[in-house]
Amino acid sequence: MANCFKNRKAAFIILVALLMISISADLLSADNKANLLEKRLIGEIKSIDDQLDGLLGLAIKDLSTGRTIFVNENEVFPQASSIKIAVLLEVFKQAEEGQLKLDEFINLTPEAKVGGGLILAYLGYPSLKMSIRDLAVLMVVLSDNTATNLLIDRVGMKSINNRLKSLGLNETRLQRKMMDVKAAEEGRENISTPLEMMTLLEKIYKGQILSSASRQEFFNILALPKDSPLQQAVAEDVVVADKPGELEAVRCDSGLVFLKKHPYIICVMTTYLKSEAEGNATIKKIGQAAFSYFDRLERSSEYGRIVSEK
Repeated sequence: MANCFKNRKAAFIILVALLMISISADLLSADNKANLLEKRLIGEIKSIDDQLDGLLGLAIKDLSTGRTIFVNENEVFPQASSIKIAVLLEVFKQAEEGQLKLDEFINLTPEAKVGGGLILAYLGYPSLKMSIRDLAVLMVVLSDNTATNLLIDRVGMKSINNRLKSLGLNETRLQRKMMDVKAAEEGRENISTPLEMMTLLEKIYKGQILSSASRQEFFNILALPKDSPLQQAVAEDVVVADKPGELEAVRCDSGLVFLKKHPYIICVMTTYLKSEAEGNATIKKIGQAAFSYFDRLERSSEYGRIVSEK
């Protein structure tokens, strides 16, 4: 009787062990499939990079898993208008701190106007008042440089840079106002790295800088429709909060794609471009490849099946 009990107990232990091995094998198989899919994305990115006549920098992060893909992530790139993400952050942070109000009005005078804007350069004779919130919208959606400079004057360039430094972003700096050609000739460029811009967006997304309400409005403004390679790279119903940038031989775009299960940050930067159109095309191609990858993860089971009613 005792031997029978021992045999049954041994058989039970063996059965449980075999079951656990089977489950572990299934999990490893599922992880392996995801890894293979990620390797395919990395291969696509490498192929796109190989065809680019210029220098590419890239940082992608899956905010649900923490997995990352990097290319030259620590290299410093000119940001062009993508630096306006840092300006927008300082505006919202100072509003939280009571240093300004988003519905506060700022005077637009002829002396404040600069090129590179579709709106304010042609308005305000002899003067015009606009709210800080409206200036922020113009800065992001139309990349209006006059609006940007008015906001920089209001919050202070030093405050923007001090904020970035306090966040540990030592390579991200606003060193000149928009359309300041003299400063650019002196080498004062607005700069960041793919890794630092990714880190900045992640900190904002995770609520480490702004309150929930401010964070929501911050991303709502960044997500407004604009002429953006990253917005063009996804399905029409997908929200992308981003800010592209353009300069001679430079194209970049940094943003956050709001998928439900796999939201992700993508920061693509190009410089030394022989063709600026190629820079935009490269950003869009990488954006499309990344979206294809994350969209599959979003809609699939861990084994890759997409369940539908068809």
